[in-house]
Amino acid sequence: MIKNALISVSDKTGVVEFAKGLVELGVTIYSTGGTLKALSNAGVPAKAVESLTGFPEMLDGRVKTLHPIVHGGILGIRDNEEHKKAMAEHGIQPIDLVVVNLYPFRETIAKPDVTLADAIENIDIGGPTMVRSAAKNNAFVGIIVNPKHYDEALRMLREKGELTREYRFALAREAFAHTAAYDVAIANYLGEQVGDMPLPDTYLAAYEKAADLRYGENPHQKAAFYTTIGEKEGLGAMKVLHGKELSYNNLVDMEAAWQIVGEFTEPAAIIVKHTNPCGAAVGDTLLEAYTRAYEADPVSAFGGIVALNREVTKEVAEQLASIFLEVIMAPHFTAEALDVLTVKKNIRLVELQQPEEEGVVVKKVSGGLLVQTEDGREPVVSDAASAAKAGYTVVTKVQPTEAQWRALGLAWRLVKHVKSNAIVVTDEHSTLGVGAGQMNRVGSAKIALEEAGEKAKGAVMASDAFFPFGDTVEEAAKHGITAVIQPGGSIRDEESIKKADEAGIAMVFTHVRHFKH
Repeated sequence: MIKNALISVSDKTGVVEFAKGLVELGVTIYSTGGTLKALSNAGVPAKAVESLTGFPEMLDGRVKTLHPIVHGGILGIRDNEEHKKAMAEHGIQPIDLVVVNLYPFRETIAKPDVTLADAIENIDIGGPTMVRSAAKNNAFVGIIVNPKHYDEALRMLREKGELTREYRFALAREAFAHTAAYDVAIANYLGEQVGDMPLPDTYLAAYEKAADLRYGENPHQKAAFYTTIGEKEGLGAMKVLHGKELSYNNLVDMEAAWQIVGEFTEPAAIIVKHTNPCGAAVGDTLLEAYTRAYEADPVSAFGGIVALNREVTKEVAEQLASIFLEVIMAPHFTAEALDVLTVKKNIRLVELQQPEEEGVVVKKVSGGLLVQTEDGREPVVSDAASAAKAGYTVVTKVQPTEAQWRALGLAWRLVKHVKSNAIVVTDEHSTLGVGAGQMNRVGSAKIALEEAGEKAKGAVMASDAFFPFGDTVEEAAKHGITAVIQPGGSIRDEESIKKADEAGIAMVFTHVRHFKH
């Protein structure tokens, strides 16, 4: 039976209606600050917490509920005779329900002009203390931190006359998760202020479930999609316009595709299978880019994930609709494009804004996490001047032509996103062949060059890491490759350079490795 409730919320969604329902059930409500004002203005009878404590809110609202009358009322064990005696002796009323959510710290630090003082002032003290007190004493006290529970709590109170023990326990678990995530946000923000990021001594992160997935990589595995709490970014900010639910594998491939397309400012289209690009291209228009990407490998494109960096028009949609695709991602779809594509019942259409670099990449391993800074976007290289500015060097006698520089720049931006060992063959517009994930580099080269076929003649080749031997250059020469871009740095670099000079191949060292394990 709930007799007394304390309500103090930053997020006031639904709180007036909830409070009215409690009052109808005979509950006395105590409240603070803005919440008390909101309830009073709505005609909901509520008492100030100071009527309990005998002390006014003070220190600019920093001290409101930090008082033994409040926390004794929350923490007192109702069937403990000593607790009951102490509560009676000190005039402490039991508080049976606590409804609290916290100062908007995340919202505050998201403001572009936020000061450290503003951020500090939005660190809640009394709120988390009440939440934790109520959650600890969940055997007797209910704690609600999320407005989504208001209706179900009222329904349970009307039907059963109380919040069940099991329900209070579940609310307590959620409450501790709520304060934990809140503390993570504060700790990470303060870490940024003292220069402790992105690799702090204690790595903290908090995510909330966005969706249960049908299964994981395989049908016998369970899976869910979690997004960063309080931030809508990356795939967490996507808007699904059409199609059946996304799968675990869809999301993995979508992340890969969206990261690749994010490398480009010019119209670009990326088709991904199993996290690797099977077709990638740029063009003067999006239609041209997509056509080139599809023609790079039409067989592998079937059932692929497509990422586009321009609005999808009807003209582009008609081409996309001509084959089976799992997902199409773009910043926007016109109404006419949606008319074309939504005829296909199951295809997923996703709107998503250009990806931003997140700072770190995290990988779970047994017993811990591997955390590294992100492999940032490559500078756009399209000629000798931009290559020199990026720190690239030509190490062969033959210098790349203007067309080769454009092709090398494209190949280098793409190869960083292919799983090592990685080899990509391109012209200046699109991929011609992709070799990924082989145990030796020449094996990846053979796959990419074989896929390119006759188109390899006059094309360029990129490697994500150095050539350990001259055999990869020999293989490239056999297929007519005219220019190669790679990091360099092998003790056998001279062997590869010599082979390139003998074959009349221009070779560029970037001095940056893009290994993607």
